[in-house]
Amino acid sequence: MAFDVFLALLVFAFVSSITPGPNNFMLLASGVNFGFRRSIPHMLGIGAGFVTLLLAVGFGLGAVLSTFPPLHLALKVAGGAYLLYLAWRIGMSRSLGKGGEGGARPMSFLSAAAFQWVNPKAWVMAVTAMALYTSAEQPFLSVMLVAVAFGLVNFPCVSSWAAFGMALRNFLSDPVRLKWFNIAMGVLLAATLWPMLA
Repeated sequence: MAFDVFLALLVFAFVSSITPGPNNFMLLASGVNFGFRRSIPHMLGIGAGFVTLLLAVGFGLGAVLSTFPPLHLALKVAGGAYLLYLAWRIGMSRSLGKGGEGGARPMSFLSAAAFQWVNPKAWVMAVTAMALYTSAEQPFLSVMLVAVAFGLVNFPCVSSWAAFGMALRNFLSDPVRLKWFNIAMGVLLAATLWPMLA
């Protein structure tokens, strides 16, 4: 892969990772509700799950889904249902989580990693990246370079959303403000399904 192509890939990875989507809305809400430190497993799970998804798509899963449309539809339905469940949970959250407190907890590493497999934006990013930046002449190397690019860029991008949420904690310590913030985050998360339905 030429250096200028790799730079273009890094820009694509940055823009697609930092723009609003299900992961970033959930991390913003997690930063507000649980703080930055308790959201780290969620952030790491996003990165690990997405790189795994990228590799799977790059090494043939995308072709399998194109060949079997019912499987693709089942994945969309499962992803949409899970996304709506998460939106409901965020929207119904009413108190800032404290360390060691029972009840609400931030998303775990494994849950965040597994979510990438049903996240509509993650699939679009993975398929687009593999279609644009892999090479038929060097398939293995180009797939690995796409994964490396996203691995480098993803964590700083998603962590900025959790940090912004952490910065809002004091302002949102008022229960009424927190309630409306969480409702807004739940609605925005549910709205990310719109492109999948169109």
